Amino acid sequence: MPELPDPVTFAIPAFVGLILAEMLFVRFTGRGRYEPRDTLTSLMMGLGNTISGVLFGFLAFGWSMFVYQFALFDIGFAWWAFAIAFIGDDFLYYWWHRASHRVRWFWAAHVIHHSSQHYNLSTALRQTWTGQLTFSFIIFGTPLALLGFHPVIIAFVSGLNLIYQFWIHTEAVKRFPPWFEAVMNTPSHHRVHHATNPRYLDSNYAGVFIVWDRMFGTFEPERDDEPCRYGIVRNLGTFNPLKVAFHEWYGIGKDVASARSVGHAFGYAFRPPGWSPDGSRDTSETIKARWKESLARKGDIKAPRDEDARNDAQAPPMGGETNVPA
Repeated sequence: MPELPDPVTFAIPAFVGLILAEMLFVRFTGRGRYEPRDTLTSLMMGLGNTISGVLFGFLAFGWSMFVYQFALFDIGFAWWAFAIAFIGDDFLYYWWHRASHRVRWFWAAHVIHHSSQHYNLSTALRQTWTGQLTFSFIIFGTPLALLGFHPVIIAFVSGLNLIYQFWIHTEAVKRFPPWFEAVMNTPSHHRVHHATNPRYLDSNYAGVFIVWDRMFGTFEPERDDEPCRYGIVRNLGTFNPLKVAFHEWYGIGKDVASARSVGHAFGYAFRPPGWSPDGSRDTSETIKARWKESLARKGDIKAPRDEDARNDAQAPPMGGETNVPA
């Protein structure tokens, strides 16, 4: 078994250099925004994520090693194994990412990445401290190892995937040629994913290849007539990293403690963000439905299809424990 370097560790100096370069670019061109306290919070979240990876990274890797014992094929370390694993890992990333917006238990860890109201390269470093503790790797870390891709390969290509996603967190780049935008995830596509505009909710989950969103009906293009607004449906209003890291876990705990039945408790933890037994809170579905109704009242004959509907009006305020993913 060859020893492979951690590509993310080698990329850290480039991350820092590019953030500094983007700061200068924004200062002199005005294309983009930086807020010192927000940037510091993002950097602190990134540091915490690194520490969390050291403390709990063995969970996902250990699970992959366990599953690898039962591998269906002996794929080995040929160059093509890395290429196929990279594509397979990105495919699984799409479904993990989609689940992280549709299952509150996973969203509680992922919401950290969406909590900034700014969109720049420092936002890419705003990462969870509790991702491993959701145990999502049991679902999404099993297929490649079971097929016969060594966990070392899986960890390596996952690192490459993460590096790719760093540079798409920017407003400095508008759009690339159509052929590139059609296949690859780009700053334009990922801005949509981070936007709270109802039109843009629940879209563009891709890591590297935007084709997954096009294939599975979750693609939404960025529109010049509707600039992206970033953050979560009800923004936190704090730069406290502890609140950023744990606010949704606190919300889940509070809701589960007040639940009147086991079914309600399960729903609060594992149904979509915003779910409540009486339907008094907003989920993405209710937000989309209201938008469609709003368009119908306006007589907009260009109203989107049901599955693409987005609420064009501001959603009512929701607490941190009921944040709908953006």
